[in-house]
Amino acid sequence: MDSLTIDQLRARGSLKWTMPPDGAIGSFVAEMDFPMAAPIRAALDRALDRFATGYLSPGHARLVAEACAEFQLSRFGWTVDPADVHAMSGVVHVLEFALRSLLPPGTPLVLPTPTYMPFLTMPPELGVELRPVPMNLDDGRYTMDLPALRAALTTDVPATGALLVLINPHNPTGRVFTAEELLAVAEVVEHSGATVFSDEIHAPLVYSGHRHVPYASLSPVTAAHAMTAVSASKGWNLPGLNCAQLILSSEPHRERWAETSYWAAVGTSPLGAIASSAAYRDGVPHLDATLAYLDENRRLFAGELGSALPGARFVPPEGTYLGWVDLRGVADPATVADRCLVVGTDGTACGAPGFLRLNLATTHALVAETARRLGRLVDPA
Repeated sequence: MDSLTIDQLRARGSLKWTMPPDGAIGSFVAEMDFPMAAPIRAALDRALDRFATGYLSPGHARLVAEACAEFQLSRFGWTVDPADVHAMSGVVHVLEFALRSLLPPGTPLVLPTPTYMPFLTMPPELGVELRPVPMNLDDGRYTMDLPALRAALTTDVPATGALLVLINPHNPTGRVFTAEELLAVAEVVEHSGATVFSDEIHAPLVYSGHRHVPYASLSPVTAAHAMTAVSASKGWNLPGLNCAQLILSSEPHRERWAETSYWAAVGTSPLGAIASSAAYRDGVPHLDATLAYLDENRRLFAGELGSALPGARFVPPEGTYLGWVDLRGVADPATVADRCLVVGTDGTACGAPGFLRLNLATTHALVAETARRLGRLVDPA
């Protein structure tokens, strides 16, 4: 693993490494460069021996629902009925489905920023009113602006309410919100009659000293106004296998699901369901080893960046494998790819100009090299 080169990674053919120019470090998309967990590989091999490449079957859907529920209980202490876990192709599709089918037409979407890029672009494409709400930033730490959230969640149509998209662990900042922070958000949501879409795709990737708390698990109140999207895709690097899970905890949402469920699952991969089930049930040792490696990476990057580009600000993430670098006053993030041969994500796409999102899920050597290359922003040599 540690000896992998850029050329070897490009030879794999992934988006992360083939889109950037030769010699550039691919750091713009959330793929990991680590080996696949052995239990997942074995499960996929068995599935291919059975030619399991058709459409998702009820058996596959039940398999991943049960495994997901088991993982939520064992990892986070959240008791979930497998009947409330529904396989879908991806978290972005889950949000689209929620806006189209689980919520009343005209529901506005409230989005704390910075945020995951598609959540800024997809709602307007669907004709959904988007209400961005900048988060507070204090000494490198992001928190929710509760008064601003309250104002944004207020709607002129009481029967409709608004939808708050809550990303926890947070992409791109790496925050893992505490139970106290989430309860404060819940009070604002309940007062406004809103619904929460809780994107918890990065939940498996939380570092020591922090704890992921599923939003819907906080209380009967949060369960009644929330829907939750999860996936094994980030924790075990399975995004190309197209399998996320929607967890319902509200009776009205269950009733609406029952009316539209067949179409919701279209596009979900049976191989994704099989791989996700293996990850949840047998892949935890691999996940823990991955977290230990990523923990070293976030600390390594912080140290190297402090030496290479002391004008930049970087707070190691509490969760996820994303680095969120504050380049305000140092350089324009849009110039990084050309000047440094590091292809990251300009924070403008996340709703935060002046920042750069980087993927730290690669080798120690390439993480260090990424930081050193960023030093070219002030020292071209």
